[in-house]
Amino acid sequence: MNNPGMLAVVQCMLARDLVLAIRRLSDVLTTLFFFVIVVSLFPLGIGADMDMLRAIAPGVVWVAALLASMLALGRLFSDDYADGTLEQLILTPQPLALLVLSKVLAHWLVTGLPLVMIAPLLGLQYDLPPAALWTLVLSLLVGTPVLSLVGAIGAALTLGLRGGGVLVSLLVLPLYIPVLVFGAGVVDAGISGQGTQAHFWLLSAFLVLAVVFSPLATAAALRISIE
Repeated sequence: MNNPGMLAVVQCMLARDLVLAIRRLSDVLTTLFFFVIVVSLFPLGIGADMDMLRAIAPGVVWVAALLASMLALGRLFSDDYADGTLEQLILTPQPLALLVLSKVLAHWLVTGLPLVMIAPLLGLQYDLPPAALWTLVLSLLVGTPVLSLVGAIGAALTLGLRGGGVLVSLLVLPLYIPVLVFGAGVVDAGISGQGTQAHFWLLSAFLVLAVVFSPLATAAALRISIE
């Protein structure tokens, strides 16, 4: 099939998943509220020690974003698996990896992007300077798609299994650690006056690798789960 046809399929899949997500707005808001609550609890528990809050802010925001991303992974393929749509997608002539990439993009737009947009407001609770807030936003903008792409592999491998949510956590958490370390580290480096370019290059490299290999691995995992 020609490229325009494949592009039309990607657009159709993306639009379909976005419409379904809007219809299940409560699920989307649950992920966002979870992120807000987790980030907001730490200033209440620690108190008004601004030096301490600034020191822990990058790690807290990134851990909360990681957990919120994992919270939404169960819905990535489960509905399509339950109603038979996933089997039809596997039988289509279009590459399954391309369809998977479309679904992951839609998943990130409704779960990851809202976290990125609200992060600066939450960062104000930690007395982060404006430059650090922008660095935090950029790190989340580059890093959260990696969380969705890597998480899609775990969601596909555990599709249809009882207790799949726990298994997804065990599978993807070790793979999330490098993104967490460099995502929080780039903000720490910016606050301390060190260079942030190396961290951003590494996060960008993680994103490129995830975009290239994650859809292929997820497509293979889906075929295994369906069989």
